[in-house]
Amino acid sequence: MTPPTLRPTHTHPDADRYTAPGGAWDVPTLDTMMSAVSRQGDTIVDPSAGVRFDAEEVDDRVTALAIGLRSAGVAKGDAVAWQLPNGWASVLLFRACWRIGAVAAPLHARAGASETERMLHSLSPSAVLAAEGLPLASNDRCIGVRDGSGGFEELLEAHPPPSNGNARGEATEPALPEDPAVVLFTSGSGGAPKAALHTHRGLAYKARCMARVHGLTPHDCVLMPAPLAHVSGLLNGVLIPGVVPMRSVLMDAWNPERALELIEREHVTFMIGPPTFFVTLMDTPGFSPRRVRSLRLVSSGGAGITPAFVERARDALGARVKRTYGSTEAPTVTTSDTADDVETATTTDGHSTGEAELRVVDPDSGADRGVGEAGELWLRGPELFAGYLDPEETNSAVCDGWFRTGDLATLDRRGRLRIVGRIKDVIIRAGENVSVSVVENLLEAHPAVRQAVVVGTPDERLGEMVVACVVAEETFDLETCREWFVEQGAARFTTPERIVHLETLPTLAAGKPDRAALVALVAQA
Repeated sequence: MTPPTLRPTHTHPDADRYTAPGGAWDVPTLDTMMSAVSRQGDTIVDPSAGVRFDAEEVDDRVTALAIGLRSAGVAKGDAVAWQLPNGWASVLLFRACWRIGAVAAPLHARAGASETERMLHSLSPSAVLAAEGLPLASNDRCIGVRDGSGGFEELLEAHPPPSNGNARGEATEPALPEDPAVVLFTSGSGGAPKAALHTHRGLAYKARCMARVHGLTPHDCVLMPAPLAHVSGLLNGVLIPGVVPMRSVLMDAWNPERALELIEREHVTFMIGPPTFFVTLMDTPGFSPRRVRSLRLVSSGGAGITPAFVERARDALGARVKRTYGSTEAPTVTTSDTADDVETATTTDGHSTGEAELRVVDPDSGADRGVGEAGELWLRGPELFAGYLDPEETNSAVCDGWFRTGDLATLDRRGRLRIVGRIKDVIIRAGENVSVSVVENLLEAHPAVRQAVVVGTPDERLGEMVVACVVAEETFDLETCREWFVEQGAARFTTPERIVHLETLPTLAAGKPDRAALVALVAQA
């Protein structure tokens, strides 16, 4: 029986329109959609495991794993939790769960022991899998993966077909497009992670939509270093490659030198991720435009995407570089497409994709803001999650079908989105509100600064002080910073009062800057 916590806690107000023939949700289940697509050549490449699978090999292993999970007691609607580095095993687990109607629940490999315990408690999974050395592996019900115990390998061994003659391992009662498919945990820098539930039809729609928006074809190849437990990794490393179809090259951890080798060897054409991936790639010894000449499209999302970053990446990588916006709850709702100009891709987060709808409202009253006025971004669309597992969290985040993102944004007359910060990412200095996004944009526009994250620290006189954490040349000191802000015509109260130089910025599992870690680091400095 499906645990109550795995039922959708949000109903889309436009469900009837989406489910109509030809509508956004007129789609099959994820396994049916991906199994119907054939491909010649490799489809999954896992260099760390020395694995190259073509579509037929993937389907054979998914069948074996689906039968293995069923023999282990996993039924339709049950959660299957795992904690693994990026690799072929995670892709198979997603596909096998969808084949038997189970709910895939990947946990970040970097999640700590107490965090994983909270996640497990909220899921009540029927099966738990983990790689050796990760916190989840200590669970007494855990099935070992690539740890020598044989647990995962036993699930992949030949099992007799079910008694009903179902040789592909599907559940006796097949999954439906409206059924839950995935639980993803948010990875924000503040507060406990929340569990967001997505359905087959929401993710199937989004995968098909983004394949079209990005203009991807079977000749493309994606390099995926972002965790598959994150919505970006799932969408761009598993779902889109499965429906285009195209090759997906998986990295178990980000390493810029290794990434250069893989881009060159595998002829990677498409990458998506936060700016830190591309900044470290361009800065790594041995980088040259020749080694990345196969790249044609880079899409970057997350905090810290400035026009200066986009321009530098476009020049260095020789690829089309664009900004994108999305979240765990609403994957990739805006970006630019091939018909858009360079300015849109460089200075904005693009426009809505597919049927996604955007509003910018006063966060207190819910009244719509005017064109160009900043407010909280609200959105809805067929890709929107089916709610958090905790109904109370859903009720506080969704208002009349609109998801309250917590992001501060503007919309221009052309419907182009600009994320200008988080509601909570405001430093209050001497009574003045300082947007960290504005300050970070100014910092990264300086030629000596490669990356910048701004945090506030307590100050007895000012309330909070503006501190700039930068990856930059040593010549960029406080005096240089002040002169630059004066040259740019910035308000005096926005100018950083401290500069902290770092070799690299600490990041969360999804590659976003870890602002909490930076605040702690600044406090100790």
